[in-house]
Amino acid sequence: MRMSRYFLPVLKETPREAQIVSHRYMLQAGMIKQASAGIYSWLPLGFKVLRKIENIVHEEQARAGHIAIQMPTIQSADLWRESGRYDAYGEEMLRIKDRGGREMLFTPTAEELVTDIFRAHVTSYKDLPLTLYQIQWKFRDEVRPRFGVMRGREFYMKDGYNFDLTKEDALHAYNRHLVSYLRTYERMGLQAIPMRADSGPIGGDDTHEFLVLADTGESEVFYDSEITELKFGDREIDYDDHAACQAVLEEFTSRYARTDETHDQALFDAIPEERKRTARGIEVGQIFYFGTKYSEAMGALVDDGKGGKVPVHMGSHGIGVSRLLGAIIEASHDDKGIIWPEGVTPFHCGIVNLKTGDAEADAACESLYASLSALGLEPLYDDRDERAGAKFGTMDMIGLPWRITVGPRGLKNGVVELTSRRTGESEELPPAEAVAKIAKIYEGIA
Repeated sequence: MRMSRYFLPVLKETPREAQIVSHRYMLQAGMIKQASAGIYSWLPLGFKVLRKIENIVHEEQARAGHIAIQMPTIQSADLWRESGRYDAYGEEMLRIKDRGGREMLFTPTAEELVTDIFRAHVTSYKDLPLTLYQIQWKFRDEVRPRFGVMRGREFYMKDGYNFDLTKEDALHAYNRHLVSYLRTYERMGLQAIPMRADSGPIGGDDTHEFLVLADTGESEVFYDSEITELKFGDREIDYDDHAACQAVLEEFTSRYARTDETHDQALFDAIPEERKRTARGIEVGQIFYFGTKYSEAMGALVDDGKGGKVPVHMGSHGIGVSRLLGAIIEASHDDKGIIWPEGVTPFHCGIVNLKTGDAEADAACESLYASLSALGLEPLYDDRDERAGAKFGTMDMIGLPWRITVGPRGLKNGVVELTSRRTGESEELPPAEAVAKIAKIYEGIA
């Protein structure tokens, strides 16, 4: 993409309504525009990152053996009355009526709807285990929407639902999701810590939230510092191996890590003093096991192979896809703007032409652009007739991890400048070597 043809409405002023860094930078970088309180239009740059995050989620769900579906955003209130949640859910649910007077709702979550799908088509234990998931827009009518996409009313979310014959099988599904989530977040450049949490309106006794540590987090968290040293890394795991998935769960949850809702001061005090930590955290996902709560209420029964019918054991598993953009920015920025991790960057590299209109500089930039594109990478070429400071300011604000700067002076010596957004370090390289280095960085990522 060439900047002269791209829709990138960068703001020069600091938005007054933005209270936290991610909200401010998303507005300034032209990623989103507020449509109404807590509801945003996603502009090209923001939409590209949203899709990058969504693709990573899809890939890791597929790796774990989970199957994608798409459910509607509008649900019948009758399904929620079957489960008993329609009146209990609270004012966050947007309740509406269609022209026929039928009571409907804009989905905040989809346990009832997916259970209805399951009970209509699955009748035997032979069809289990089964995990279905979607990535879909949700709506919760927050009393005070704030912090941009971090606490909006409309949000993009991955919600998955497992159906299993026994509690043991369902807890394996729980463990499988924990493993897949660890992989998902690390691919995005995040450390998301699984913490014992409260189940809220979803229900169930077993639940962990995944939180990213950040000063602007909405939750107070208490944890053993040893947990921040854990990395899943590039290890391979067989998702059908119960023992292997259980071992990962134990590795990442055996140390104390809880939100303020489930904090136990006595357990916390047992941690060595030098390892006790209190901080703020941003929730980016949650996993639940809730047994037969919905299957019993809604008649989701299967033949157990012994002549009887039993309700299936279920769990649900969510990732806040749109919220993750805010969390990544909160965890990765400086006073100049965003710093995207390579796994989710909207463009792999920026190209800055210091002298647009100079034949040699223009030709060098075109060659770099073509070479990077031929390798399957997406460069963003700033070909505008702007001063250098403005071009650098835009590149710093939108946060591309790497920038190649091209100018007449460097070209006389046969070099361009390659700069890391994260460290600020630059090196002069021949153009072909700069391209090769970028390609190497994104090997296995892009």
